[in-house]
Formats: sequence, C-alpha cells, structure tokens
Amino acid sequence: METSEFVIGQRWVSHSDTALGLGIVTDISGRRVTLGFPAADEERTYAIDNAPLSRIVYQQGEEIETFDGERYTVRAVEDLDGVLVYHADDGENIQPISEVKLAGSVNFSAPHQRLFAGQFDRNGAFRLRVATLQHMDRLRASPAQGLIGARTQHLPHQLYIAHEVARRHAPRVLLADEVGLGKTIEAGLILHYQLQTGRARRALIVVPDSLIHQWLVEMLRRFNLRFSIIDQARYDDLKAEEDDVDALVNHIFGDDDAVNPFESDQLVLCSLDFLVRSEKARKDAVAAGWDLMVVDEAHHLAWSPEQSSPEYDVVEQLSGASQGLLLLTATPEQIGVASHFARLRLLDPARFHNLETFREEEQHYEVINQVVRRLQQAPDTISKDDRQALAGWLGDELDELLARNDAHQAVIDALLDRHGTGRVLFRNTRAAIQGFPERQPLPEPLPCPDLYEHHQYGVTGLAPEQSVDEEDWLAQDPRVSWLEKKLASLRPAKVVVICAKASTAMALEHYLQLRAGIRSAAFHEHLSLIERDRAAAYFADTEQGAQALICSEIGSEGRNFQFAHHLVLFDLPANPDLLEQRIGRLDRIGQTEAIRIHIPYLQGTSQEVQYRWFQEGLNAFAESCAVGVAVQEHVQGQWQQALDGDESQLEPLVAASASETARLKDILHNGRDALIELNSCRVDEAEALIAGIEEEENAAEVRDYMIQAFDILGVDLEDHSEHADILKPGEQFQAGLVAELPEDGLTVTWDRQQALQREDMAFMSWEHPMVTGVMDSVNSSGLGKAALANLSVKALPPGTLLLEAVFAVHCPAPESLQLTRYLPVSPLRLVVDVNGRDLSKALPHERLNELCSNIRRRTAQAIVPKIRAEVETMVDHVETLAEPHLSPLREQALARVEDSFMPEIRRLEALQKVNPAIRNEEIDFLRTQLDAARSAVEHASLALEGIRVIVTS
Repeated sequence: METSEFVIGQRWVSHSDTALGLGIVTDISGRRVTLGFPAADEERTYAIDNAPLSRIVYQQGEEIETFDGERYTVRAVEDLDGVLVYHADDGENIQPISEVKLAGSVNFSAPHQRLFAGQFDRNGAFRLRVATLQHMDRLRASPAQGLIGARTQHLPHQLYIAHEVARRHAPRVLLADEVGLGKTIEAGLILHYQLQTGRARRALIVVPDSLIHQWLVEMLRRFNLRFSIIDQARYDDLKAEEDDVDALVNHIFGDDDAVNPFESDQLVLCSLDFLVRSEKARKDAVAAGWDLMVVDEAHHLAWSPEQSSPEYDVVEQLSGASQGLLLLTATPEQIGVASHFARLRLLDPARFHNLETFREEEQHYEVINQVVRRLQQAPDTISKDDRQALAGWLGDELDELLARNDAHQAVIDALLDRHGTGRVLFRNTRAAIQGFPERQPLPEPLPCPDLYEHHQYGVTGLAPEQSVDEEDWLAQDPRVSWLEKKLASLRPAKVVVICAKASTAMALEHYLQLRAGIRSAAFHEHLSLIERDRAAAYFADTEQGAQALICSEIGSEGRNFQFAHHLVLFDLPANPDLLEQRIGRLDRIGQTEAIRIHIPYLQGTSQEVQYRWFQEGLNAFAESCAVGVAVQEHVQGQWQQALDGDESQLEPLVAASASETARLKDILHNGRDALIELNSCRVDEAEALIAGIEEEENAAEVRDYMIQAFDILGVDLEDHSEHADILKPGEQFQAGLVAELPEDGLTVTWDRQQALQREDMAFMSWEHPMVTGVMDSVNSSGLGKAALANLSVKALPPGTLLLEAVFAVHCPAPESLQLTRYLPVSPLRLVVDVNGRDLSKALPHERLNELCSNIRRRTAQAIVPKIRAEVETMVDHVETLAEPHLSPLREQALARVEDSFMPEIRRLEALQKVNPAIRNEEIDFLRTQLDAARSAVEHASLALEGIRVIVTS
C-alpha cells in the first residue's frame, strides 16, 4: 500500500538523514512540502518533485510504537484519504491507531523494512557486513582468541601460562617466573584474554608506587588496555568538586551517596602504598568489587603465623572482594617457608590453611618427581614399585589412565594436576627456558680509604658513605674515581649503576654531571613518577640521551633496561634476592649481548666479605640463584660474624654456603621446581597455540578487511612504508563507527615484528580496539543490512529480480558464556529468484561481488516501491529455505557444548577427591555455565542479517 502524493499527517523518512527519525507532513504549499521530525525536534522543507523521502507503511505482523510508548502488532492497514490507520493488537484487543500517533523514533531492524524505508546502502556496505560476520565467526571460535592482539614476542612459556590460566573462571594463581622471564606480559595477556572474551569486566592492578607509570604504559602500549590511576590527587580533586556543592546536600543526605572513585572506571591502577596510607581509599577499593585483581612484587607482602604486615592485610582484604587474583613475584620462597605459604594462603585460604601441613606436603615432591622422570624416560614400562606408588596417588583412576593410548602422558598429567600447588603456582626458570645471555662478573678490588676506618664492618659497611659527609666520600672513596674512569672508557655504551640508597645515587649523579661532564640521569624514590619516566626515557635515547643511569635500589625492581649491557654494582645488598633483582634489570629474554657486571668493592671491609660470599658461596653473579635467601638463613650466624670482621669465619662461611647451595639446588632440581616447571610450560601445546595465533593474525587479511571498511566509513589511507600506513579521517568520516582514530591521524603497522621495533606505530591486529570496534559497529548497526545492485549477464533476461540473503544464528546469552565457540555466527547465505528457486551454488558471493555494480541513488529510490511485492515474496522464500538449517546447527552446538564442559567437570570432580586445590566454586560455575549454554542453544533462532536485491539489465 504505497502512495507518492503528500497528505498532511502522513509519516515519511529522510533517506539522506535517517537520524531525523520518523517525519510527519505538517504543510503542503505549492511545490514544497514541510515535515516535522519530533525525535530530532527539527522541521525541514523539501521540493516535492525531488524530496529525498520514503513513505513509511508498516505491514501486517510488524511492530509499531505510539508517541506514549505503547507497542502494538499490526493486523491490518486502512487508507483514509491518504492517511493510514493501523488496526493493531496490544496482546488483548485490536484497536485503530492513526499513523499520526506514531512515535518519532524509527528503527527498522529487518533488512527488507530498511529497504522499503529508503534506508539502503551501496554494494560495498553489504559486502562489508558479510565479511564482518565471517571474520567474527572465525575469530570467536579460534583457540587463539584473546591472545592475538598483544604487542609481544611469541614466547612459548608466556603464551602457555596465559592460555592455561586465562581460560579458567576467576583464576587465582601465583606467577613466579624467575627474573627476566616476563611476568608482567603474562599478567597482561591473561587480563587481555579475560576482558576480550567477557570473562572479566572490572580489573584492579595494585603495584608499588614506583611502578605505577610503567604498568600504565605497558598495559596501553602492549595490550591497548586503558587503565585509570586512582591516587590521592584523584581524591583531592573529588573533594574540591564536592566542596563546590551546597554543604546542605551532605547535611541532609549524609555520605552514603558519596562518589566511590573505584567504581567510576572498569580498569583501575593503584599504588599499594596509597591503599596502606588511606583508609578511605582502602574501603572504597574493597567496596567496589573486582572480577580480577593483579598484585605485582608480591614478595613484599610479609606474613608469619604470629603477625602480618599492613601491606599483606590490605591485599588480603582486597582478595576477598575480587573473584580472580594474580600475584606476581620473581622471588617466591623456594624452600617452602612461611612467606611463600603466605602468598598461597591469599590465593586459596581454604586450601592453604596450615603452615605445618604445607611443609609436610613438600616432602613428597621429590618422590613424585622421580616417578615422573622414569615415566618420561621409559614410557612403556612401569616398575612394580612405581605402579604401587601411582595407585596410592591416583587411586582407581590409574587403571583407566593406563588403558589410554597416551597412557604415560595421561598419568604424568594427572600427577601434575594433583600436585599440591600445580593449579595455583606457575614458575619457569632460566635453566628450563634457555635463551639468556652470559653473565660476566668483573670484580674490582679497591683500597679502603682512612675515611671509613670506623665504618668498615657490619651491614653499615656495605654502604659506608652513608655514615660520612657527602663531600668527603665523593672526594676520597676510590669507587667514585674508578666509576668516572670506567664510564669514560666504556663511552658511548649505556651503563646502569645501582646503589642501595637514594642519597648515594643523587650524590653520584650530581658529581658525574657537574664535575666529570658525563651525561647521566638519576632514578630514585624521591623523584615523582613522571620524573622517573623522564629519566628512563633520557637514558633510553640512543642519540642525545644519558650514558649512565644512576639508580637507588628501586631501580632494581620492575624496570627493564635490557638495551644496556653494562651493570655497575656500586655497593652490594645484604639480601641475595635483591642482587638477583638488580642483575635482572639487564639479564632478560631479549638481551642481545653478554652482561658485564662490574663490582668495585673495598678490600678488608664487609664489602669484600659480601663479594666473596656471593661469588664463591652462592655463585650468584654468574648464575641466577633461587636459593640465596634459604642459604643465608642456614649460615646466618657465620655470615653475620664474617660481616662484623671476624676473618676466621670467612673461609668456613664460603665453604658451608657452597655446600648448602649445591644441596638446595639439587633438591629443587629433583623436587618441586621440576614438577612445577613441567606444569608451567608444555612446549608442544605452546607451539600449537603460537601457530594458531600467527595464522589468525595474517596481516594481509586484516588489512584487506579494514581497507574495505575504511572505504565505507570515510577513513583515508596513505602509504607510509612496507607493512605500514597512515590513517586519517576523510570528508565522509563516520566517527561513530570508528573508534581510536585521532583527528590528526594515526600511523599503523600490520606486521608484528615491525610493531615490536616501532613503538610509535599502532599494531593493527584482529584484536586492536579499532578493528574490534569497527566489527562491533557494523554488526550492531544497520550498515549494509539492505542493498540494491545491478547485474548484467546474458544468461538472465533484463528485469529479472534476485535476492541474496544472509542469515546468522541469533542466540541471546551473556557474553561470558562464549556461546559463539559452539554456535557459529557464520552467515548462512541463500540466493533466490521470485519463483523461490535456490541459486546459491550457481551464484557464489564472491562471484556476485565481481559482477554486481551500484545503482544511482535516485534511480534506486524510484525502483524500490515498484518491486516491493516481489521482494516480500522472495524474503518469504529464503526464510522457508533457511528454517531447516537451524535444527542441525542447534544439535551440533549442543554436542560441542557437552564435549567442552563435561570432560572438564568430570576431571575436576575426580581431582577434588585427592586435591583440595580444586574449589567447589569452579565446579559449580562450570555446571551453571553448562545449563545456561544448553538453554540458550535450545532457544537459538535464525535471524535475517542482510539482503541484497539484484536487478538484471
């Protein structure tokens, strides 16, 4: 029922500006017609003979809405002198509703409705819609989903841990890789995965004050995650805003409605020091609740059965308010002492509730490891004793495991799964990962000046300059002149200098800059975070930057300076773990040269004792030493006496330390560490995952898709260099559909290797926010839902109509269910003619794209009213043809759901009988997810996502 004559009261839409909504004819004067658009509160006047307007006529079965918000279903349409009256059903009665009473907003979701309303697009938009559905389907079903978009190297141990942990519901784990193996990247990958897949929405990162900006930059630069910093300044700003409001508000309503800054952002970064200092912030952070919390440098959380530190208490409170928890530390206590137990207790207090029980469990690790090693070496033979031991650990399940084709691996996997901390602790060691540079200790014994005559021994002797006047030690301490000469001889090589105290670092940097003329920068806790970042950037600059970075002890935590190859230890720390942290700033994966560790020490002082203890007792300079703290506890008395100047204790100290170091390393190699390493990186799985990621991030494919999108969305693309382009908003730029594009443009690279080398370029992958934003925008908007095209082929007579229709499975469900892994959204494509013949195979989508051309807009607007009846008939045909496809899709999806959930549920139920680390919440969550997935799949339907009407000529 179509009319082309204007009558006051009729409803029309502007296809040149659909955002105006549903217009109503308010005046007809001569050759002009005026329409009011209530939704936009605007009025427009058009020339009648070329008005860009389409008449709106709702059909039987369609839904209408009145201006007072009531919804009805159209049952019949009556034309009264050009104004339509809809006889509509509200669920109880049918009543007449004049089109004059219709709401001003209009949203045609059905593609054919959009076509008839003049809201159709060019061919390219339809092609983009189909391509978007195809890519979204493939990516959502990919095992690499969530791991594609990170600007990181593909290192097996990092990706294995990220994939293993991130797939869990509310993961609570300790990431304890040795220094330099990339725990921050592992945590970022887990965060990225959980946020990408909908497993988490709100995340809190808690770090030492000195690492706030580094984490902020790393999360944005590597993972495109924009975190908001909440600190005292944020609270001060909020307080100032509140003071501007009438005080009566608080007086009347109280503080219950006060703003909680932690609830204003989904991704929050906060300093642990700030949370300890501010009770208000601590309460707000706990009240906000989190899906996932990350705590870096967790070894600072001190705990014993008798008391705990304020930092530990804060994290313990927050851990109760967060479903998932990632604790990061490079130096967990390796021999099972209280501090290590304390961190496991934060992850699962029900599992790790008694320190003595935990100590007892650790005694079994070496026996389990020996059996595992024998299974690996001789998988086809299991001794009687080993079988008996396995039966004791695995119970009735052993026979079932041995019957499998991969029996030995299945038994090993089961043992690792049930191993005490196997579910909550991941630790890779340098020895297991390989690829680290050589360490070259370069000691430099120097005479002790008279200045330090009374400060030679004890812990104070490790940094004697702290006890004398600054001018005196700068002039007389031979380490200062040695450092000046050493830097001059190494120029232009970058050198990191680390000393224990900020005052030492400041004095040295001042001396080198002003008196020695050496470009240097200071890095210590008395600088603001921005000043520290500026100093690190000045040091990293290869052309005009500093040669030396003079750090206090905080320079040995968190920061990576692997572009430098020289490290000067101006003094030596008392704690072996601090030494490892210092060396670890340079000794990291990615370091390209041997690390020269320069160690100037004063002879005849506690510095010499400490040097010899580290070198000869622990071998801590040349190799990473995970047992240093435990050895120190073992020889504490001897070590203290030697440090206090008792020369008779030095040789016995070195000998005892070397013996204990060898013994503990052997225990770790044969015991718990070996088991944890087996569970922390399974190389075959990691390599398969990397292959999947590299297949998905095919640069040409994502670039081709985005070029197609940019053409439709008004983004100009200029060539920059190989694999790189410059994106700029064009004249037809659709800002609402393209996120992350600044007004002045953006330089991007499509290649991972180039992205790793050029941090000034955005790395465009399938998971970059601009790409996911475009895909979501296309999918959720009407773009490309309806298109009109011309086809010129000899086989079809002119005037023939064809309909290309695209259906997708519609399955409303929470994103966290990730149903698209089981129920694909891949488009079901059908092509029919007016008689209902299925021409889908004869006319493939790619072939039609080549043959079809656009129809001029005005011509298309004239065609649409004339072909409405035929289009409606063809829509009926494709819906009839599509229906039989739904049932098999549902059945396949249900089978995939069962195959995915049930083995994991059965596995966890079996494990729970012998491993208390398996939480009831995990099993309950999986069962709830399974029931919800079943229900959602059973209610799935096919939705018409787009049509292309093809007119032959």
